[in-house]
Amino acid sequence: MATDEKTLRSLNPATGEPAHEVPIDDEAAVERKLALSAKAFRTWRKTSFAERGALFRSVAKVLRDQVDALAPLMTQEMGKVDREARGEIEKCAWTSEHFAAHAEGYLKREVLESDATRSYVQHLPLGAVLGILPWNSPFWLTFRVAAPAMMAGNVCLIKHDPHVPACAQALEKVFTDAGAEPGLFQALFLPTNRVEPVIRDRRVAAVSFTGSTRGGQAVAQVAASEIKPAVLELGGSDPAIVLSDLPDMDDCIDKITIMRIIATGQSCIAAKRLIVEDSVYDAFVEKLSEKLGALKVGDPTDAATDVGPMARADLRAELHRQVSESIEQGARCVLGGELPDGPGAFYRVTLLADVTPEMTAFREETFGPVAVVIRAKDADHALELANQTDYGLAGSVWTSPERGEAIAREMETGQVAVNGVVKTDPRLPSGGIKRSGYGKELGPQGIREFVNSQQVWVGPKRG
Repeated sequence: MATDEKTLRSLNPATGEPAHEVPIDDEAAVERKLALSAKAFRTWRKTSFAERGALFRSVAKVLRDQVDALAPLMTQEMGKVDREARGEIEKCAWTSEHFAAHAEGYLKREVLESDATRSYVQHLPLGAVLGILPWNSPFWLTFRVAAPAMMAGNVCLIKHDPHVPACAQALEKVFTDAGAEPGLFQALFLPTNRVEPVIRDRRVAAVSFTGSTRGGQAVAQVAASEIKPAVLELGGSDPAIVLSDLPDMDDCIDKITIMRIIATGQSCIAAKRLIVEDSVYDAFVEKLSEKLGALKVGDPTDAATDVGPMARADLRAELHRQVSESIEQGARCVLGGELPDGPGAFYRVTLLADVTPEMTAFREETFGPVAVVIRAKDADHALELANQTDYGLAGSVWTSPERGEAIAREMETGQVAVNGVVKTDPRLPSGGIKRSGYGKELGPQGIREFVNSQQVWVGPKRG
């Protein structure tokens, strides 16, 4: 991506060639969008859940009808393989339909007994929710904010990463094509250094940020100084604990591969540190090496491709630094570990074994197609290693279900999967702790992040 005073320009990471160019919003354009957002909220907040649901069911239909045009935008701007891009569009449609069906139930009035004749809590919208989002899942991350926030009666302004401007433009058009009134959902086309005044604007009621911990710190400071609520979904160094009594080694390998490689490994909730009990360690490394080695890296538009390019050359360079440092520190490179020749930001699928806590690949978040395996003496040691990080986004544990649930209580993460893929699901809340952020998205908890839980006391006083 390159910027000048007038445009955001994306590059195709598979080729390094220009992909799309979108005009930057000038100050007048930002003001128009903020004013339109405020106007739209005055009407939208008074609509029924049925009216809001009708819009989101229409949005779901537009997404499915236009998947052939929408999915390639992700492939062109951030390198997502075609089948993952299509799956992302379908997940957005599903989420739209889920909140259309369940928002009213999630936000139903809660009767609380008190000395009042009648007392209850009702959930009222706040206003415009500003989503500040990254490049790695540009459609899904948008709907993770917009579907619950808008079904609660809020309106949305979305500021995407400057590297995916065509995706942002297409998202705005999806809502327009679905019949959304002007101002309900708008994209802001801005470089990052122009976001702070938008957060501070009185017409913005709340902020949802997904991205790096450093970026989250900056957003949180600005939002807090304006006394505005914020949800932060930040980085992760997610552990997968594999114990000797796991139900099925092959199934575990298959699912961990999915978790590690999805979006070319560029996912906050990807399984990044694979912590394996000693008695099954060697077999695990051997099987994982076979599985990863069979993956096809290449053209993301090819249906046979498993792993596309990384989103940018600078991200690839940072990942290679982490891999190289870890090998120098004593990690065993079982697979990959080299920069490929040729155009594009491709990186070989890499497997590092015998990683220890002092190594770079253990201490830092590895955002790319690199699997890191750590040997644990036993279950207690594995749990200690899992929690030995500043992050706390998500994790998984592979053991008997009963033992897994007990271990989950001790894992310092916002969500845990026992013998399954860690994923986001519109029915379930997700969000991290520690330096992975705060607040929840999705599920009944997520839709309540951006509402006024207003207490109502109706007299006369009883007794």
